[in-house]
Amino acid sequence: MKQTRIESDLLGEIEVPINAYYGVQTQRAIANFAISKQKLADYPSFIKGLALVKWAAAKTNYELQLLDSTIYQAIETACKELVDGQFHQDFPIDMIQGGAGTSTNMNANEVIANRALEILGHAKGEYQYCSPNDHVNLSQSTNDAYPTAFKVALFEMNQRVVLSLKTLVQALEEKEVAFQEILKMGRTQLQDAVPMTLGQEFGAFAFTLAREINKLEEASLSFLEINMGATAIGTGLNAVPGYATLCAQNLGELMQQPVVSAANLIEATSDTSGLVAYSNALKKIAIKLSKMCNDLRLLSSGPRTGLAEIQLPAMQPGSSIMPGKVNPVIPEVVNQVCFKVIGNDMTITMASEAAQLQLNVMEPVLVHSLMESMEWMIQAMDTLQEKCIKGIQANADHTKEQVLQSIGIVTALNPYIGYKASTKIAKEALETGKGVYDLILAHQLMTKEQLDELLDPKHMLAPHGVTK
Repeated sequence: MKQTRIESDLLGEIEVPINAYYGVQTQRAIANFAISKQKLADYPSFIKGLALVKWAAAKTNYELQLLDSTIYQAIETACKELVDGQFHQDFPIDMIQGGAGTSTNMNANEVIANRALEILGHAKGEYQYCSPNDHVNLSQSTNDAYPTAFKVALFEMNQRVVLSLKTLVQALEEKEVAFQEILKMGRTQLQDAVPMTLGQEFGAFAFTLAREINKLEEASLSFLEINMGATAIGTGLNAVPGYATLCAQNLGELMQQPVVSAANLIEATSDTSGLVAYSNALKKIAIKLSKMCNDLRLLSSGPRTGLAEIQLPAMQPGSSIMPGKVNPVIPEVVNQVCFKVIGNDMTITMASEAAQLQLNVMEPVLVHSLMESMEWMIQAMDTLQEKCIKGIQANADHTKEQVLQSIGIVTALNPYIGYKASTKIAKEALETGKGVYDLILAHQLMTKEQLDELLDPKHMLAPHGVTK
């Protein structure tokens, strides 16, 4: 039989595992919310955020002489241990919960209080010596501690998103250099257009993703504006004058970031538009990343009857029935991650819109969706970079042959023989199977020397002047 201890709250007594650092309110949340099966323990950044917030709050209360040094030091030690990754198994509650995050806040309060009790030489549950509510949650409400904690977590997670994005961009830039001399046919509407290099194509991939880095970092700055000291609705009830500013300062010192107290705590307590803005920035990257993966799958299609311009690294057999088949599984999985991020953005938008009066009770699904998107994007970008981009090879001979055989090179002749004549040559080439080069000479539209210069594909890769 499992040993338990008895704890009580507003609703009465309940049994809690005797060795658990969490308490009665966490135990009730375990029973009430079995929704996503994704637990708070699955998001260590969130637990670290909670610990930093509780540490900053305790330090502020101590400096304002609201908390004695013995209890403060025990709470501080417990918070440091959580930041270092200890006791995360004692955060078993579901990320999706009712109560606007109260269960999450109390889970942190209980774990910190019970660990502090151990440090002070008391048994778990002896809350008269260190209370989850009266000491760990002093001068706070879930409505300021919870959003501040997830903002701390999101800011830290963004740094990881940016690092993964930068690494992916670097891998694409390396391919841009490696493929800079490989000629290929550019396409519009899936039809031959004009020549380019494979390096230019990968350079465009790198550039379009690189330009989003600053936008992510800018969007993450809203996470450094917090509402600690707002308490329940933003009026600061039960927090002493000066608490909000000092707590923001202390949290900033712990994070080594310029944390500031929100200018209007009532507005900040119900507003989640900063998370919407960040989600939009992440969604934009997902759209671009998915487009790039679509292109990679098209460019590698074949190997005999597709475009076959590039070869992706072979990661696994592609079929249970077709021998020799290898599929573009890495771009495929990244596509699916991007779809999820785009869907999560809609959830975040609706959850933010659902705020009523002085609080947004939908924050749990909003935060879970954004954290899920960020974690999935980190893993997707790392996987794409490591298992796909780095190993891509070009089919240079094939791409050059496609350029030389393409009708599209007639576009380069427009400034010299006119659109009508160019169209006639293109049509005849299609109908007869003859090359554009031979037809131009046959119709005596240009000399061989002029053609050799103008139809050199290398001369069609950038703007150049036309002399009459």
